[in-house]
Amino acid sequence: MGELTGKAALVTGGSRGIGRAVALRLAAAGALVVVHYGGNEAAAKETVARIEAAGGRAFAVEARFGEAGAVDRLFAGLTAGLAAHGASGLDILVNNAGIISGNPIAAVTPEEFDRVWTINVSTPFFVVQRALALLNDGGRIINMGSTASRFAVSTQIAYTVSKAALESMAPSLANELGRRGITVNTVAPGAVRTDMTAGHTAIPEVVAGLESITALGRLGEPEDVADVVGFLAGPQGRWITGQTVDVSGGTFLGPIVPA
Repeated sequence: MGELTGKAALVTGGSRGIGRAVALRLAAAGALVVVHYGGNEAAAKETVARIEAAGGRAFAVEARFGEAGAVDRLFAGLTAGLAAHGASGLDILVNNAGIISGNPIAAVTPEEFDRVWTINVSTPFFVVQRALALLNDGGRIINMGSTASRFAVSTQIAYTVSKAALESMAPSLANELGRRGITVNTVAPGAVRTDMTAGHTAIPEVVAGLESITALGRLGEPEDVADVVGFLAGPQGRWITGQTVDVSGGTFLGPIVPA
């Protein structure tokens, strides 16, 4: 029996990258995992199959964030699936789904900014709002932020603004929900090897530059982030709320002086 046995978890964007690693981590701890995906059904089915092959339980729900009615579709599939699996409510919500923006301010269009804001901020906000009626006392809300809110990356300014806004939700939510024993935290990864970052992490010079400003001297892997999410979702994370946990291997802590 794992520490999350009997719990139900929703991971948005759970079919690939960090989301998949989180889904696998929570399932390995015993949770029934709801793998949300936007369009890649094959990836979602593969994630569910990997969980089931390891003896876990999971099901997938499709909802393309950014489209009208997406949150309604998510919760229709979520509630139906939870009932079918005999789950009584939701215990863990991981708001992981998000998109990147790779333009400086002069090149960001209103349409691009609106899309980034909708998917990275508005949707997680209303997912939390809708989830509150399902979330059991003692539950966990974990939002996926970014170290982009801590240091300047001018070519990702719309993304940075969106992640800073998402991060700002946690303290207020934590204060509101604390009497129910619900914790709310933000996990802020640094550079992690995923398909979303493959365009950069495939360039040796870029990787070398990132490694040179990271205390632990390497890029992150999805599992590095998933283990922190697993900690916050489990019983050991019960006394941490309203916080942002930097999961970047010590990126931009200061000058690295050779020994």
